[in-house]
Amino acid sequence: MPIKQSEFPRSSSKPGRGDTRLLHLPGIEVFEVSHQATARAREADIVSRLARFFPGATPVRIPIKLSRNPGNGNGNVSARENKAVFFQETVIEFGTPQEVLFVVDRPLDFADNVLVESKDGSLHAEASVVAVQYKPEWTVVAARFLKPVPNWIVKS
Repeated sequence: MPIKQSEFPRSSSKPGRGDTRLLHLPGIEVFEVSHQATARAREADIVSRLARFFPGATPVRIPIKLSRNPGNGNGNVSARENKAVFFQETVIEFGTPQEVLFVVDRPLDFADNVLVESKDGSLHAEASVVAVQYKPEWTVVAARFLKPVPNWIVKS
């Protein structure tokens, strides 16, 4: 029979910064750790729900700089590079050869054009938003490259 957390005796001792001991039984200690590293895991989980609609989506975790690209969306990055307006830094959580999936904390809309640039410069491509899921704190986005981007994602 499973034991509910509410059935455990709570203790108020604090063994480390941000930790609260929830339970102390002989040989067993359970600590509740403050929300220091849960945000990134939660974002990846939210993006994985959207990734189910993209066959072949692979977890990649690539840090990127995302810029908004006004204009007609012809995919010609070099001609319009100077017009791109910085939007935010984020992480590509999942990718396919044609799409990138990520979370932003500002709204993006269907058919918005964005410039996706990896921090190391290996990825520099224009994409159009093809799917959006709005959450209270985030917008989950899938964007499709406007031109083929060879070898940006390599599956083993």
